[in-house]
Amino acid sequence: MTVGAAAGPPTEPAAWLPLPDVAERLDISISKVHQMIRDGALLAVRRDGIRVVPEELVANSTVLKHLPGVLTLLHDAGYNDEEAVRWLYQPDEALDGNAARGLGGHRAREVKRRAQALGF
Repeated sequence: MTVGAAAGPPTEPAAWLPLPDVAERLDISISKVHQMIRDGALLAVRRDGIRVVPEELVANSTVLKHLPGVLTLLHDAGYNDEEAVRWLYQPDEALDGNAARGLGGHRAREVKRRAQALGF
């Protein structure tokens, strides 16, 4: 068992944002949102046939500060966006409930360290 990992099934974000809503929240064009996804600065998955982004990854009209770096580490470790969502939302009380919540707080360094360790 991984250190700090909590038992139980992975969870998903409480809320999803469709890409047009992400563009509106970030005050950028939809094409820029698509570019951010292609560049790995943001992740999107399909739910009910629509590409969506976990709402809590888009905070205060910006993407969480450490998200692009963590996504790069996860992609380098072979994770696709669907697997990255599962990893970010795997219950872990040591990371304020899960890695996604940890990214938004004082546990961001630990989240990055764990993502980096996946590549080894």
